[in-house]
Amino acid sequence: MQDVTTLAFMRLIARRSPPDFFVTEYFRVYANARLDPHILRSITENDTGRPIYAQLIGESIPDCCRIIGDLHGYGIAGIDLNLGCPAPRVYRKQVGGGLLREPETVDRLLGSLRDAIPTRFTVKMRLGFEDTRHFAALLGLLAKHRVDQVTIHGRTVRDRYQGQVQYGLIGEAVARLSCPVLVNGDVTSAVQAVAVRRQTGAAGVMIGRGAVRNPWIFGQIRHVLAGSDPEPVPLSAVNTYIRELYGAIARPGTSERNHVNALKKYLNFIGLGLDADGAFLRQVRQVQTQTQLWQVCDQFLTGDRILPWQPSSSSVVTSSLISA
Repeated sequence: MQDVTTLAFMRLIARRSPPDFFVTEYFRVYANARLDPHILRSITENDTGRPIYAQLIGESIPDCCRIIGDLHGYGIAGIDLNLGCPAPRVYRKQVGGGLLREPETVDRLLGSLRDAIPTRFTVKMRLGFEDTRHFAALLGLLAKHRVDQVTIHGRTVRDRYQGQVQYGLIGEAVARLSCPVLVNGDVTSAVQAVAVRRQTGAAGVMIGRGAVRNPWIFGQIRHVLAGSDPEPVPLSAVNTYIRELYGAIARPGTSERNHVNALKKYLNFIGLGLDADGAFLRQVRQVQTQTQLWQVCDQFLTGDRILPWQPSSSSVVTSSLISA
């Protein structure tokens, strides 16, 4: 997640329950592009004990190959190509999810990158741009170019983060592809992660927003896979996590107000479902100082109450899916 899953955030996750691997924010690739030093730190200073993939977003084959050559001097686990970003400012440049409108371009890009990548080559994509008309053809291209792993967000680019995730189509990808397929999209609890994995036959799940809200989720998934109940997280631990996160994202020269506002990007996910009427999020969005922020956190995130498994009662997960 751009500007969210930074090195500092990866370290916080790793201290609680690390995933099997991390993926960097995306390196933007264009003519004369150079490796972003801020993102590169996620690789060069990765002390999480987990492998890390370098994510690229772009469509210029010569520039992508050049950046790949630069990256492979840093001991990455592999290259991950972004074919799924739904932000309009991205897809309008015909990169990220915008490329899903042109299977012919995707064909050329995958073929050239496969030849240029000496290690693992992975792809993150969506079901299509406006609809799923090209989905079967895109799966064929992934197989043709021997992609080592694919993560599929079960919505189109136009859907963004709204509507039901189409797990059935992800199951079709699992059946068609010989490489591992990971499920992405609205995976917000350990029980749901295991249920969706079983429903689709996927090799695993990729979690973004759910891990921001609950950095313990990967350990909880391992508990469920082992046949145990996920370990509950007291809200007091969430309070500690927020305070550590505030310190981790600090940048020299940043004003207190901008520092607090930077944290709100994370709090918009962390605060989902913490209280029945959403008062925590309403109040925290209004704070301007660190003192005000801690006052709100101490008001809501104390005592013996437990972080709810799901972010809200309106979750897209149905009871039949949870019990699958």
